[in-house]
Amino acid sequence: MKKIAALTLGCKVNEYDTQAMLNIFTNRGYEITKFEEYADIYLINTCTVTNLSDKKSRQMIRRAKAKNPDSIVIAAGCYSQVSPEEVAEIEGVNIVLGTKDRHKIVVLVQNFEDSADRETIINVENNKYEKVFEELEVESANARTRAFLKIQEGCNEFCTYCIIPYARGRNRSREFSKIIEEAQRFANGGFKEIVLTGIHIASYGADNGHTRGGSSSKRSEGSQLIDVIREVHKIEGIERIRLSSVEPKVITDEFIEEIKKLHKICDHFHLSLQSGCDRILKLMNRKYSKDEFREAVKKIRTAFPNVAITTDIIVGFPGETEEDFIETYNFAEEINFADIHIFPYAAKKGTKSYDFPDRLTKSEKQARVQKLIKLCDIQVEQFREKFVGKKMAVLFETENSGYTTNYIKMSIEGICEANAGSTGNLTNLTKEILICKQQNYHT
Repeated sequence: MKKIAALTLGCKVNEYDTQAMLNIFTNRGYEITKFEEYADIYLINTCTVTNLSDKKSRQMIRRAKAKNPDSIVIAAGCYSQVSPEEVAEIEGVNIVLGTKDRHKIVVLVQNFEDSADRETIINVENNKYEKVFEELEVESANARTRAFLKIQEGCNEFCTYCIIPYARGRNRSREFSKIIEEAQRFANGGFKEIVLTGIHIASYGADNGHTRGGSSSKRSEGSQLIDVIREVHKIEGIERIRLSSVEPKVITDEFIEEIKKLHKICDHFHLSLQSGCDRILKLMNRKYSKDEFREAVKKIRTAFPNVAITTDIIVGFPGETEEDFIETYNFAEEINFADIHIFPYAAKKGTKSYDFPDRLTKSEKQARVQKLIKLCDIQVEQFREKFVGKKMAVLFETENSGYTTNYIKMSIEGICEANAGSTGNLTNLTKEILICKQQNYHT
């Protein structure tokens, strides 16, 4: 039996896609092994968000070939989609597969094996005008807790720093019934938490009206996402529904009023900020102001008192002055996030901002990053301190660690259980935990 190993770089959507491709292999009789081990086929699902992502992809491709020089190495994903010829030139690459036609992956391997010359196969098509969501299924597995459920693909936002619309194409929604079918399979397989994911999940249904019942009528952004949430909420066995990153503009009164009725919704929202300065937000082509972001946060916190609000911030965008950065810093301080993912701006060829003037030096960006990191560390600790001495439900993902609904990671070491009892194999169990001061917890 031939063995395949896979490595995923980048986002949760990539994780879903990798698992879906592995399922195609297992359905054809292949055996999955760890990436660190010897395999006949290596699949690297690449990322291209930054130049560093490209570099990491190249390193992993070479590492795979070094494990078995006779192996077939597949470079799939966003880097392959955006720069197929460049990827094909990397030593050791045998198959280049983009973000489309991934269902052909086993056929491509067989074609390569059958070819006399064994030249590199490039299977990358322009997805700019693709309108159909490529249906790939992820099968459930026992003794698992959290499953990523992909509901849409692509993005129409075109932020000036982002390559993803060029790598993933335009927004394409998954058929409603397919989403619910997969969620049911996850529940049947023992999963307790569903994470609704995609490139821009707030856009679900905006392209073709994929709502329950197939309605094509125009509705507000996020309303069709609510349809998905409601239906998944009905599935027996699913205890939690978590949302991946959403835009502030989806947080309307209607959206909040609907989801706060659903007890399975996790009180954790990742609202992507990117900058706390309106001038920079406009340069980034972000379609909201900081006042609108502030209002979205207010709505969420009113509905979910224990909520964790996390975000992304890009530091050192071209033209960002010291005053602009201070405005962002002060805004982050005001909002008081549960966590901040901080990135120094990295120019990415193919994006509009690549040619923007007034770039900052590396040292300038790093100095600002460090200031925000210090603020973030304080806010993270303040958020977690609020729950010391409280009982909170923890869904254990391993025998001794798991997450609260608001995404605080808990470990069995250093905690006091609310109701003394067996602390054996807790995997896949939800238990109420009394959070203690000495707990070494982190998100």
